[in-house]
Amino acid sequence: MPHTDALHTSARETLTKWQPATRAQDALRHGFLGFLAAREDACARACEAGHLTASTVVLDASAENVLLTLHPRVGRWLQLGGHCEQEDLSLADAALREAREESGIDGLFLDPDPLHLDVHPVTCSLGVPTRHFDVRFLARAPEGAKAVASEESDDLRWWPVDAMPPETEDLTELVAAAVERA
Repeated sequence: MPHTDALHTSARETLTKWQPATRAQDALRHGFLGFLAAREDACARACEAGHLTASTVVLDASAENVLLTLHPRVGRWLQLGGHCEQEDLSLADAALREAREESGIDGLFLDPDPLHLDVHPVTCSLGVPTRHFDVRFLARAPEGAKAVASEESDDLRWWPVDAMPPETEDLTELVAAAVERA
């Protein structure tokens, strides 16, 4: 079985088992499952109709600070994450890989259960308007972890969870869910 088939199967199983905390998140979960059922290529970046992505809210060991990246293409502070790759066997694998690549932090502990879902329009590396069906996870950094920005970021910083940068209001629910779970 090619890795993309394994990722598709794993994504479907993960979202089928996950029990969201809110009705809104459950409605999104059903939408994601419908998209997966309709598209064999739903996890592939090449899927122009949209594709699943995996991102991670990285909290420090105390759960008092969140690591955000200043995304060069979007021009805003966001959680870490991105596209699934062929070698990813699960959405959790993709989320952890992206978090390690973008933070430079070894020893991240990723909760394998999704934390939050979001679908948003974007013009990503395809160069055409599409949608990201973003499955968001929670990771905890080890005590004293030092983040190092990758080439995929204009900046990378720890922010107090109750004092995030301007124009991140749409991350409030996500970060609150992460702190609650942590």
